Amino acid sequence: MGKVVIFIFGIILLSVVACEGKKNYVPKPSTYLELNLPERSYDLFSDSCSYSFNKPSYFNVKNVNGQPCNRDVDLSSLNGTLHLSRIDLDTALAVYVNYAIDKVEEHKVKATAIYDSTFIRNDDRVFGTFFELQGNVASPFQFYLTDSTSRFISGVVYFNTRPNYDSIKPSLDFLKKDIFELMNTLEWK
Repeated sequence: MGKVVIFIFGIILLSVVACEGKKNYVPKPSTYLELNLPERSYDLFSDSCSYSFNKPSYFNVKNVNGQPCNRDVDLSSLNGTLHLSRIDLDTALAVYVNYAIDKVEEHKVKATAIYDSTFIRNDDRVFGTFFELQGNVASPFQFYLTDSTSRFISGVVYFNTRPNYDSIKPSLDFLKKDIFELMNTLEWK
């Protein structure tokens, strides 16, 4: 009986000593990157290439060397670029539309989903499609706009970072509204 009491006392003493000094750890809650996104405001962008649109005031439009009507739109704090290419149609419209769609198709390998939105503004003769590519793709947004007879504009967004969809999702949500503003306000001159 004495050995049993000593054994139980030993177990209790070992339990007390083993648990002493340990802290109760509480799991940390999920955290998110803090993005300091700018206040939305727009300026009219217009130049000699026969189109205009509302551009976010925090984006800078730059000319592309050697390409008179192509523009790179610096996405400033979002750390990316929107490449705009303006083309005068010299063959069937379907050739240009199919080329734009082929560029989207190149990302199918990495894309988890591809959504498209059609833009039709008959009164302004602006027609196009916006493509949203989800997943770890190099270009999450692509679009084209045309007057269907003589002018065609394509846009492709690239970020200056390794594609990680979960990390850049808040930036994508913010940028998508700005691209829709561009597409909804584009006018031909």
